[in-house]
Amino acid sequence: MDTVQAIKQRFEIIGNDPKLNRAIEKAIQVAPTDISVLVVGESGVGKESIPKIIHSLSHRKHGKYIAVNCGAIPEGTIDSELFGHEKGSFTGATGTREGYFEVANGGTIFLDEVGELPLTTQVRLLRVLENGEFIKVGSSQVQKTDVRIVAATNVNLFNAIEKGKFREDLYYRLSTVDIPLPPLRDRKDDIHLLFRKFAADFAHKYKMPPIKLDDNAVQLLQKFRWSGNIRQLRNVAEQISVLETNRDISAATLQSYLPSEGSNLPSVIKNKKNDSEFNTEREILYKVLFDMKSDLHDLKKLTLELMQSGGTKVQETNSNLIKKIYGSKEDDSEIDFEEEPRTGIITAQNNENNYQEQDDNYQFAETIEEEEEILKLEQREIEMIKKSLEKNRGKRKAAADELGISERTLYRKIKQFDL
Repeated sequence: MDTVQAIKQRFEIIGNDPKLNRAIEKAIQVAPTDISVLVVGESGVGKESIPKIIHSLSHRKHGKYIAVNCGAIPEGTIDSELFGHEKGSFTGATGTREGYFEVANGGTIFLDEVGELPLTTQVRLLRVLENGEFIKVGSSQVQKTDVRIVAATNVNLFNAIEKGKFREDLYYRLSTVDIPLPPLRDRKDDIHLLFRKFAADFAHKYKMPPIKLDDNAVQLLQKFRWSGNIRQLRNVAEQISVLETNRDISAATLQSYLPSEGSNLPSVIKNKKNDSEFNTEREILYKVLFDMKSDLHDLKKLTLELMQSGGTKVQETNSNLIKKIYGSKEDDSEIDFEEEPRTGIITAQNNENNYQEQDDNYQFAETIEEEEEILKLEQREIEMIKKSLEKNRGKRKAAADELGISERTLYRKIKQFDL
């Protein structure tokens, strides 16, 4: 039986962290079976290595191995990609197409970012897991396939289940065995090993001496948070290898290549708002708009009656309406109709010139109020976009989905408001 060390050498896995070793051990143990496996871990931790290990040590190793990034396939075509389609089943289907589950019959399929699958596709996938059956798009014929499914995700599927975005029964079918991979910040002793490996690889690739870190730079390397994990570390190593003429790297030089999110930053507090709360905020915003329109209509009616009937009488008969529009007595902005306004906007005099002045002033006030409405709406929209972007750490696609708009619309709003 292959040992952990032999597997590391074969698949070029660097590190001696106990959690990493345990993940490889579990992969070796489940490989000879057909158990479904779910690999969990943050983006960039190297989840793609586990399904390769499982496939290479299984009885399916001579069959096809297909890796599918579920988050990169548009929702409208993912069923066709996975299960195939018949000619004429949709616009552009000029011929019959075999899906991945048909092509990989007898082999292994790796579903990366499985949490991004649409609910309709999740139902089809559940059927494959239960009895190996699937139906092509546009067909009524049931087909059989014999594939091993290994899935991976960087999102919390329990949260997705609570939000109704992921099926609970599918989760339990996929996660017969869970293999968690630790983030790079929890593998501090492995960080420098990985950096040296990347530095040697890039020195060979670009035909130049390898870079070396001094002691202070090594300490900085290990203290940094590495939110992008191994992928981010590799990018930093490549940048320094290409750009620095001095191959001895100090802490100050290394710091210039690290983003501002250093290890001294406070821990990120997750926003507790979910999608339903954002939807509720939008509904409230729409209601506010309709209420403002209604208030504006009432204001027009009240102003007209004031001009025609006199301030004191109208104030008595429309006290509730006045309170609704202008606020309670405690409000500093209360309007006293018993005093004759200096501007001449509200008056009871039956003079044609006065009416003309009142009408002009009222239209001017209405224009200002409408402009203020627009400004308030824009401010609210900017606030919602900022909150969503912060919650999703700047990921535009996730923020757009959360706000219920397209990614293109979100990009346009970001440019429009200079966010």
